[in-house]
Amino acid sequence: MPTAAFTTLGCKVNQYETQRILESFEEAGFDAVPFDQPADVYVINTCSVTSVAESKSRYTIRKAARTNPDAKVVVTGCASQMALNKREPMEGAHVVVPNPQKLEALSYLLHAFPGLEPPPGGPRARPAAFAGRTRATLKVQDGCSVFCSYCSIPFTRPVMSSRPWREVIEEAERLASMGYREVVLTGVLIGAYGPDTGSGGPDFEDLVERLCAVDGLERIRISSIEMRQVTPRLIERVAAGGKVVPHLHVPLQSGDSGVLADMNRPYTQRDYLDLCESLYAEIPDLSLTTDIMVGFPTESEERFQSSVAVCEQAKYLKAHLFRFSPRHGTPADQWGDPVAPEEKVRRSQVLSQVTSRTGEGHAQRFLGRTLRVLVEGKRRDGLLGGLTDNYLEVRFAGSPQWVGSLVHVHLSDHRDGMLYGELAAAPSPDRRALSVRN
Repeated sequence: MPTAAFTTLGCKVNQYETQRILESFEEAGFDAVPFDQPADVYVINTCSVTSVAESKSRYTIRKAARTNPDAKVVVTGCASQMALNKREPMEGAHVVVPNPQKLEALSYLLHAFPGLEPPPGGPRARPAAFAGRTRATLKVQDGCSVFCSYCSIPFTRPVMSSRPWREVIEEAERLASMGYREVVLTGVLIGAYGPDTGSGGPDFEDLVERLCAVDGLERIRISSIEMRQVTPRLIERVAAGGKVVPHLHVPLQSGDSGVLADMNRPYTQRDYLDLCESLYAEIPDLSLTTDIMVGFPTESEERFQSSVAVCEQAKYLKAHLFRFSPRHGTPADQWGDPVAPEEKVRRSQVLSQVTSRTGEGHAQRFLGRTLRVLVEGKRRDGLLGGLTDNYLEVRFAGSPQWVGSLVHVHLSDHRDGMLYGELAAAPSPDRRALSVRN
């Protein structure tokens, strides 16, 4: 059988799509192998959200070609779409699949190289999803129409689409039947899910309600959602408890209203802080995480300090920090890149220190509490590790057989950025085994 190796750069949407591509190859008769091993085919799902991500994508393509010079390299994702838009070559790639057609990567490959067709024998049984993971990612939406001034995603994922709700429910049921207790809902602009783009009726809040009825599914997490799409209905659903967990990832990007306007972000600093205040009031155990950019062309030191102030007030558990880089075709591209690289590093370090401090303070609030934890694996210190419903990292002693199970842990200590505790209740002995490959 021919072999194929897969790798992903970038977001959870890309991770989900790579898994679907991998399944199509396996169903056709390819053997999946680790990406760092020789293979007949390498499939690389690229990212172009920053210049660093795009450089890593191109490096990964060249690396695959070096690992096996005789292999065929299939490239898709946002960096490849950007190259197609700019009519630039992707050095080392034999097949470049447009982003909207990435799930058809196998068809593109076999059209270009029909000799790679696996020998007859019929399709294999559908493989287990998300190998080695205890949380399954479930993509429900694609495309972005916001056009932030710095972002290339609307050019690489221009088609606004929502998966039919029945298809989403069926996949959630399949994942639950395999033993997954948590699904992470993902999309490029997830709150835009709805009937106008193909859902078949439900909007995002309706879809979440329907997912709550899936038997065996116990945690539903929203990967990232724009603040204007955090509606009263969604807040009410999270606050009600049950399956939708008290953790929201709400991108900030900048804490300065002037920079937000330059970014074409549709809110002000006050809007964002008012939402945070409302969320904490309605959902007492809520954890907030976010994305923040530093070094935007119009971000002065004074404006940067506004981001510092918002981080202090928003009390994030964690923040993903990234540095501005000009993206071809975006409005911000014409403004250049006036903030020095070393200044971007300094600002990242400042925000990292602030959000580390707020994250530790938030985690310490839960000492003495007993929280539910999804066991994700055994750590180097010999303890089990996992995440609470509200995204706190926890370690405790227990059996590796509990990986993939939900247990209750009494939190007794916090050190080195980690919560420690003791098992309060073992998992139910009749739980379904999680069907993941080792």
